[in-house]
Amino acid sequence: MPYVNIKITRENGVPTKEQKEQLIEGATRLIADVLGKNPKTTFVIIEELETDNWGIAGESITNRRKRENK
Repeated sequence: MPYVNIKITRENGVPTKEQKEQLIEGATRLIADVLGKNPKTTFVIIEELETDNWGIAGESITNRRKRENK
């Protein structure tokens, strides 16, 4: 019973409902194609995080985006 956890930041309306549906379908298909697992027993969870709650190299994504957009 595969369990796939996708973590992404929530920014400017992304991901959309349609994009999340594509991620779920694509991850399920990939697990089935590569590992031969049954799609009916494959769980895909998408966690959307605020950019304040995700950091790279000691800096939040929020601050990185502000700096990059100057």
